[in-house]
Amino acid sequence: MSVVVAIDGPAGSGKSSVSKAVARKLGFSYLDTGAAYRVLTWACVDAGADLTNEQEVVGALRSMDYRAPTDPDRQIFSVGGVDVSQQIRGEDISARVSEVARHPQVRVELNQGFSALAAQARKGIVIEGRDITTVVVPDAPVRVLLTADEDVRIARRQAELSHGDAAALSERDRADRKVVDFMTAADGVVTIDSTHLSFDDTVDALSALVEPHLEGAAK
Repeated sequence: MSVVVAIDGPAGSGKSSVSKAVARKLGFSYLDTGAAYRVLTWACVDAGADLTNEQEVVGALRSMDYRAPTDPDRQIFSVGGVDVSQQIRGEDISARVSEVARHPQVRVELNQGFSALAAQARKGIVIEGRDITTVVVPDAPVRVLLTADEDVRIARRQAELSHGDAAALSERDRADRKVVDFMTAADGVVTIDSTHLSFDDTVDALSALVEPHLEGAAK
């Protein structure tokens, strides 16, 4: 039986980097659900689809040739064989991904795919994004809300990305919160506040929550 680790949290909380580090440390698979929304946004923009039209976006999703990478050390995203790993992290996609993510049917269909990938994991999988702990894998043995103060999250973004993308962090959170509450821990979800934690300390804190489940999964 594999161990599923579900991680929710706002932009800049360290979800991706911490999740990859934990997956690497434990030998788990890793799934960046937010990247799927970015890939879909790119595909819609590339096809000239109206991002405000749910049916057009759903149609693009159903016709999109996309396979989600689950190796934490090989996160290559492609559509129809075209590598879009760099394009989906650009400011233009970051600014528009919330338009795609707000469509209910898009979330339903993507979440079904995420849940299926979780069920296929062998040793274990770390899944991070939004509404992971409540919708995608609500029965996961480890469910975590990873958060940090907004000024800390913005500072981290500024260190990693361009100033324009960092300045848009709060707006992205506000837009996404109209669709799903990822700032409040649901019942049974453990909150890890990384505001005053180093990266390594945050990885250790999350790993410590997972390790008690490893022995049982091996039986």
